[in-house]
Parts: sequence; structure tokens; C-alpha cells
Amino acid sequence: MVALWASVAAMTLAAGEPISPRLFVNIVVDGLDADYIDMLRHKFADGGFKFFEDRGVSMTLDYGTELDATAATALLTTGSAPSVNGIAAETVFDSNTMRWSDTFADSDVLGNFTDTGFSPKALRVSNLTDEICVASGGTNNSYTVALKPGIAITLAGHNASGVLWFDTKTGNWASSTAYDEIPVIVSKRNRTLPLASRLDTMSWGPMMPGEEFPVLPDHLKRFSFHYSFPRDNLDRWGMFTSSPLFNREVTSVAGELLEKQKLGNRNGATDVLNIAYSLKPFNYGKSTDKRLELMDAYMRLDRDLASLFKSINEHVGLHNTVIFLAGTPPSSRRRRDDEQWKIPYGEFSTRRAASLLNVYFIALYGNGEYISGFADGHVYLNHKLIEERKLDARRMRTEAASLLTRMTGVERALTIDDIIEGRTGENAEALRRNTLVSASGDVLVCVAPGFELIDDLNNTVPGMARTGMVQSAVLPLAPAFIYAPSVPQGTIDTPVDARAVAPSVARILRIRSPNAAGTAPLMLKK
Repeated sequence: MVALWASVAAMTLAAGEPISPRLFVNIVVDGLDADYIDMLRHKFADGGFKFFEDRGVSMTLDYGTELDATAATALLTTGSAPSVNGIAAETVFDSNTMRWSDTFADSDVLGNFTDTGFSPKALRVSNLTDEICVASGGTNNSYTVALKPGIAITLAGHNASGVLWFDTKTGNWASSTAYDEIPVIVSKRNRTLPLASRLDTMSWGPMMPGEEFPVLPDHLKRFSFHYSFPRDNLDRWGMFTSSPLFNREVTSVAGELLEKQKLGNRNGATDVLNIAYSLKPFNYGKSTDKRLELMDAYMRLDRDLASLFKSINEHVGLHNTVIFLAGTPPSSRRRRDDEQWKIPYGEFSTRRAASLLNVYFIALYGNGEYISGFADGHVYLNHKLIEERKLDARRMRTEAASLLTRMTGVERALTIDDIIEGRTGENAEALRRNTLVSASGDVLVCVAPGFELIDDLNNTVPGMARTGMVQSAVLPLAPAFIYAPSVPQGTIDTPVDARAVAPSVARILRIRSPNAAGTAPLMLKK
């Protein structure tokens, strides 16, 4: 493997000499944590994360505020925040229908190997994949592999050749007619090597003895884990896609596309391979302490990356390739600790909060249903009733925020007016730009650390409102790496605005930036 990287170095063009990359590999890892990379550095194989350490630029990205993986990926690939690119989250709450809907669901297109059609219609701007396609005059190929359609489409943009996500209802790799093709190799894989036929025989245990994992307490080193995915387990697809075994499947599909579609073998055009992985905590099983599972997931992804990069070098040449890998910010909600640890815990019920708000408004404005919905921390007022009675909606939002702030379990409550006008205190500008007004409620409720938000106003099915996830305080930071033959190895010590990624990669690829990218690119060259 040392010889491999030496050969890459030998083939790297002289500093300052123009290159035209034949392949751009764009990798997003949901939940990637720099601390785990640092802890496991000495256990990693050559060619995975170490490849970036030896050959790439390392940095920490600042997303401004917490974003889900879909919105964070859209920010990365477009160079613009949700208020501009139109992507607030994977799913949004519709205050008219009182239901959640997929951001990219589109009834005007048909699904391939799935019942639901998805398209990039919601993405208001261009992204890196689009701009690479424009630069090549449409002669390049671009493919995307991801678990969910939201992340897949935010990576793929409007002009991708093929976009693949995993349908957990059918166990197939799926796409839609919004894109030109579903590759024959993928159709064949669905028919001749379907995951549904293999899942019964698959299982997950640690890839090395527990005592070899660093910074683990003795009880986790002594007691291992073992998970299987039998047919009689109704949640087996959820378990499997949350395990690192699914990352292995993603790598396998990506490797097939690289080889069979001959990516990176067109002169004068840059092909694109977008890949999405996940390292989110595995929230299955009885124990809430999943450090061993998470470390094993990092070790396995490291091997997947090494395998992928080796294949790229064999089929394209790393000297002809630009690779970008970034984590998305961690979720502020984590699984509640076992009761034996006596960590303070509380519950914030959306049904109770909405009821108290409505009683409060009845006392002020007369009988009526003033609350339309309460979803994911957003309170939606009944604007039809407010307009009929000629009430002041802005004043009612302020009154609602004031009452909510006094409720147990609420850290603070912000009106949409305060967010738009930047009157939310620290980090006000980041919150403003990361808020898509059309997908937001009238008041945003920030639940205090240690409290679980019980969504029992919208979920009437017993047990469905409870997730077992409690609020925690996190920074919206994640590690990222860029490898390009023209860029020297190094580390950027201060956090980088995540919006700078797209224009920076565009400069390396010698294409124009996405049309909404307004942040200056990083100065990466000597």
C-alpha cells in the first residue's frame, strides 16, 4: 500500500501546472466525528482515513446551526444556506394538511423499483454536479449512491445520469424517471443479488477483539455484541441500514458503477461519483452504551474507503481524481441514558403545550382553535382563523413565545419574526440563513437539555410519539477532507464556513461555482 501512494506522488503534476480532473468523487458521511477518527487513527488501515492525513487537506466545517443530513448536504454542494437553496430538511411539516411530507416527493414523476417518485424540483439552485455537467457540455457521466432519496438528490442535482437510493419497503436500489437512467448493472443487482435474499444470512459483530478498541471501559471490552436481521424481525431493514454493513453495500454499488460505467475514462470531461455513508449511533438493542458498535462502524468504513480508493487508482488513477469527504453536523438528540445512572430527565408534550396555548388565546380572543400544529419544535398558528377575526398574527406569535418560554422543559422560544430580523442573540445570522421561512412554523421551541420532545399532538398512535431521544447541546461542526493532485497536504486550524466548500472545489475542478454560492473559496494552493 505504501508503494501505491508513492506511485501516486510520482504521477502528481508539477505545482501550478494546469490539470483537468477526469473524476470527482464527492463523499458525505452523516455523523462523522473528528474525535473518533483521532481515537482510532492507530487502528486504521493504510489508504482509508489515513490517505487524507497523508495526502489531503484536513479541516473542520462550521454549518452555523444544527441541520439534518439532507439540508447539510444541500448546503455543502450548493454553497448556499437553506433560506436560499430551498432545502430545510429531508421532510417538512405542511400546516395545511397537518402531515409530514418528503421535500423531494414529486407526483409528476414515476419511481423505478419504488412506488414513490422523487425529483430535484425543490432544489432552487445549481450544485457542483450540475456545474460539472454544464462545463462538460453534457458529455460527462455522474452517478449517486445513498440510503435516502433526499441526500441522493441533493448530491446529484438536476442533471445527473443516474441517482440511486435504497427502498426499505422492497429491499431494492431505486430511482425515478426524473433522471435519465437506472444503470443495467443496478437493475441486474436488484433481480439477481437482492439484499432481501441475503439479509437472513448476514450478521454484525466486532471485527476485532474488544480489548483492541481504545478508550473503552472493561465491561464493554468483555461483553461483545452480535446483531442479525431475520425475516421475522419487522424492523430488520431499519437495523440493517443503521449498521455499517449497509455502508459496505453502498461501497459495492459505487465500485460497480465506477468499473462498469467506465467513470473517469472520458477525455476532456469530468465524471462524478457521489456517495453517502452513515456513522450515526446504532439505536437498537437493550443497552444505551453503543461506543463499541460505533467504533467498529468507523473501522469498517475505513476499510470501505481504502477499498474504494484502491479501485479508483486502478481504473482511473488518483492523479486524475479529486476527492472530497465531509461529515454532516451531529444531531442534538441522543438516546436517553439508562435510568440506573440517574441523569435528570424530563418530557415536553406538544399536546399539552398546544392545549395550554389555545386556552391562553381563548381567554384573550374568544373561543376557537388557534393552534394548527406543533411539529419538530415548531408551533403553527391557525392563520385562517386569525385572518377571519382580523387579529394581529405578529403579536400572537410574541404572546405564544412568551408563554412557551415559561413552560417546564423549554430553554427558549423564538418567533419567526425574531429569526428573520436577527434578534435571537448569539449566532443570530446563522439561524436566519439556515431557516427556510416557507417550511417553518410561527414559533420555534428549543427544548432544554435532558428533555424529550413528545410529539403526541400529531402522533395519535400509542407509543409512536415517544422516541427515547433527549435533547443535548452540540456544536454544528464536522470534519472534512479534500484530496487533489494540485493541492498540497496540510491542515486548516480554524473552522471553515461550510458554504465555502462548493466554490473551493469548483476552483480546483476549474469550473464556475454553483449559482448561489456567494462565499469566497479557500486558498488551498501554494
